[in-house]
Amino acid sequence: MSEAVNPQQLQSILQSGLETLDCALSESQQHQLISYVALMHKWNKAYNLTSVRSPDQMMVKHVLDSLAVIPYVSAKCVIDVGTGPGLPGIPLAIALPEVQFVLLDSLGKRVRFMKQVAFELGLKNVEPVHARVEEHQPDFHYDLVLSRAFASLKDMLHWCQHLVDSQGAFLALKGQYPHDELKEVSEHFHVQAVNELTVPGLIGERHLVTIKKA
Repeated sequence: MSEAVNPQQLQSILQSGLETLDCALSESQQHQLISYVALMHKWNKAYNLTSVRSPDQMMVKHVLDSLAVIPYVSAKCVIDVGTGPGLPGIPLAIALPEVQFVLLDSLGKRVRFMKQVAFELGLKNVEPVHARVEEHQPDFHYDLVLSRAFASLKDMLHWCQHLVDSQGAFLALKGQYPHDELKEVSEHFHVQAVNELTVPGLIGERHLVTIKKA
């Protein structure tokens, strides 16, 4: 038996987390985030979108974890590669309605889920795309390439380098400080920063790596 969704409990976890993150969201945005968790929990039974089964843990490990990135997203158009069920893209799109998000994944069932979420939550700034990243050839450059649990830094940069120009940046969400991966970044790229993130309620380390083309 999977745990049932308790909206009041999710609201409590979310509000406490937002206070810790110093992130002000409207009631309607908070409602969208809770609805997103409820949809993920519902679809997860058939589609196996995430290994996290508990809605309370989804709120911490997926939603608050995604929202911790907000201070580093200064862009108009973002692509979230290997987004899975829309992470971190959908929570960020809810929190940053003025930013356009393309959510790219190679699995059709995940893209169908994201399209349903965008429809049900009325998210106009979200475009789910079903493709492999190396086959995605837009006729413009993104401001930001975002990835979470997608690939090593070396592979991410190799597969995604065509998506940004010299002004654009890559943001990679990692767990522990990625010493070995940083050593493998080629001289065509410059590691600008590695920031430690504090995610409310999350046990374990989180780091955000910011990289630009050299």
